[in-house]
Amino acid sequence: MPQPDPQQPETAGSPAPGPVDTGPEAWPAAGELPVATISDAMERFGVADGIRPLWRGAALSGRAFTVWTRPGDNAGLHAAFEQIRRGEILVVSGGGDETRALIGELVAEKALALGVGGIVLDAAARDVVELERVGVPVFARAVTPAGPWKTGPYRLGETVAVGGVAVAPGDWVVGDDDGVAIVPAGRVEDVVAATHELLRGEGERREANRRLVPRG
Repeated sequence: MPQPDPQQPETAGSPAPGPVDTGPEAWPAAGELPVATISDAMERFGVADGIRPLWRGAALSGRAFTVWTRPGDNAGLHAAFEQIRRGEILVVSGGGDETRALIGELVAEKALALGVGGIVLDAAARDVVELERVGVPVFARAVTPAGPWKTGPYRLGETVAVGGVAVAPGDWVVGDDDGVAIVPAGRVEDVVAATHELLRGEGERREANRRLVPRG
């Protein structure tokens, strides 16, 4: 297993060729469907506990590319950048560790150059202001200025646990201001249809609420 040199700077890569991998049947785009309603459509399951956007308005939607790493170590993230396809979401199981940031500005710039659709960390991040400037949506458990180790071990492309939810490679990962939901790849079509149905019902209740008048 390759082990990145901890003394080497993190540099941006080249944009990946080919079309954006948005998933089968053009899965909904980032921000198109509310995560809260998607969760309702899955009977409130599938929400990654404790994982939050690092700035208001961050949103993502795409296939999961999974990384399982030891707490506080980001060697696996750099290895993932050698394989991840444009539009995929980098989903990292870091054991919920909050003491070391697995990404910062330089890693975000690399993700941007490669067309990564977003990053979800069951771990910490840093350089929050710069991450927002770079514009790659980042969802994480915590923020800390402490940097990561870079020695491994790690695993790529395996089913991982993120915020108490199992995430398999290719699952639909969707995030907005409320957090992150994971939809199994084989259920996306049904969940999207159920979400639209719930949104129609919410619209009807919203109209009914507007017609209410105070008593007395």
